[in-house]
Amino acid sequence: TTVKSRAPMQPGLMSEQLTAALSERFGAVRDARDRWSTTLIVSADKLRDAVSFLRDEPTLLFNMLLDISAIDYLSYPNFRGPRFAVVYLFKSLVFRHRIALKVEIEEESPAVPSIHDLFQIADWAEREAWDQVGIVFTGHPNLKRLLNHHEFVGHPLRKDYPCQKRQKLSMNDPMLDQLTARLVERGFTVLDTPEVHQGRPISAAAAVDGVAQIAAGATR
Repeated sequence: TTVKSRAPMQPGLMSEQLTAALSERFGAVRDARDRWSTTLIVSADKLRDAVSFLRDEPTLLFNMLLDISAIDYLSYPNFRGPRFAVVYLFKSLVFRHRIALKVEIEEESPAVPSIHDLFQIADWAEREAWDQVGIVFTGHPNLKRLLNHHEFVGHPLRKDYPCQKRQKLSMNDPMLDQLTARLVERGFTVLDTPEVHQGRPISAAAAVDGVAQIAAGATR
């Protein structure tokens, strides 16, 4: 069996050329805070078009989304812009160039369009950014907690979140909604959804009852 190797990567475009390509079409501007790589700021309403262009344009072919990260600038020194930003890191497997797109978001409405349908990896990456920083990705099919439990209140990577705060989990999430959606996606018909037995919640009342039962058994 002959294994076909991938063609060697081509040189690609320089930073100035990448900036010019997105500036002309989407009004992107270079992020002056990033002195080491090519980061371009685009508006939220042009994000999806810009991502599609990066992926499909023959001279660009940014066909790999490496990561999506969210930034909270609340305690950033001398910063006067929007509090939040979302950064999308792209790489081309054809050309030797990389790029980052940044969308700046106001605190009052921390939301950007989802790109889960453009890159599958964005599905979970967006869930992580929502979970940790509280960025809403509109159009996401299942924007649920990913790293923190489903009863968690707040977003732990926001700069105003109390870092010593602890939050208990009283009942596990069976994730039946995700299981059902995956089965339907693969062509199965779900005839019935089983009843979920969450178990006994952790509470002060439950603890008191348990102590009372132990005491009662000890006196018998």
